[in-house]
Amino acid sequence: MIYKNAFATNHQITAQNLEAIVLAGRARWKVENENNNTLKTKGYNLEHNFGHGKKYLSSLLATFNILAFLFHTFLDLTDEKYQIIRQHLPTRKTFFDDLRALTRYLYFDSWDSLLNFMIHGLELELHPNTS
Repeated sequence: MIYKNAFATNHQITAQNLEAIVLAGRARWKVENENNNTLKTKGYNLEHNFGHGKKYLSSLLATFNILAFLFHTFLDLTDEKYQIIRQHLPTRKTFFDDLRALTRYLYFDSWDSLLNFMIHGLELELHPNTS
């Protein structure tokens, strides 16, 4: 079977660069689909909605969702306490529901205090070098 597709580009496509262009296009599509799927179905509730506000509210809300996703990805890479909790609460929806419930009824001095409270409440083990 021969695969056919179309590209819209002003770059000259040659036999030498064709494979690299196809691989780059597929990688871009994969990243875009995975990110959008996460934002739509994994607790961020990002949907196609253009009805908010008179001018820019829809864009602002989408920007907040993307920034939250970026921040959570950063925490997942750098914060050991966050990683430990997320391993115990593997779905983002469960994690967000817990955060929502805790912060609705309790005040925490800092993000670190909230994470410590969750680790203690979930009876999780911290590594000795984690403050």
